[in-house]
Amino acid sequence: MFDPVYFGAGALNFGLAFLAAGGFALMFKAAYQWITPHNEGALIREGNIAAAIMLGGALIGYVIPLASALTQTHSLPEFVSWALLAGVIQIVTFWLVRRIVLRDLSARIERGEVASAVYMMMISIAVGIINAACMTA
Repeated sequence: MFDPVYFGAGALNFGLAFLAAGGFALMFKAAYQWITPHNEGALIREGNIAAAIMLGGALIGYVIPLASALTQTHSLPEFVSWALLAGVIQIVTFWLVRRIVLRDLSARIERGEVASAVYMMMISIAVGIINAACMTA
C-alpha cells in the first residue's frame, strides 16, 4: 500500500542526494574544464566532436563513482569526501595521460582528432569504474 509519509521522507532524501550529486557533477565539469589547456566549451560550440567526447568521458568517469558513493555513504560529509576524491582521481588521470602517454593531447583535441578523444574517454570511464568498485570495498 502507498504510504504518503514514507514516500515524502524518501522523496526529500532523493531530492537532497540528487541536488548534491548534480552540484558536484557541475563543479567537477567546471574544474576539469579549468585544468585542461584547451577550451572545451568553445570547441564544442564550434562543433568539435573530439572535445565533446573527451569531456563526456570525463563526466561519465566521474559520475560512476559518484553514484557508487551515493549508495555506500551514510552522511553528507562522507559523500562529500568521496565525491572530492573521485574528482581528484579523474583530474590526476587526465594529467598523467597528458604528461606520459599523449603529451600533445590538447592539441589533438583542438584539431578534432576523435581517436585521441575516444582513448581518453575510455581511460576516464575505466578509472571511474575502478574507483567506484574501490568505494565498495
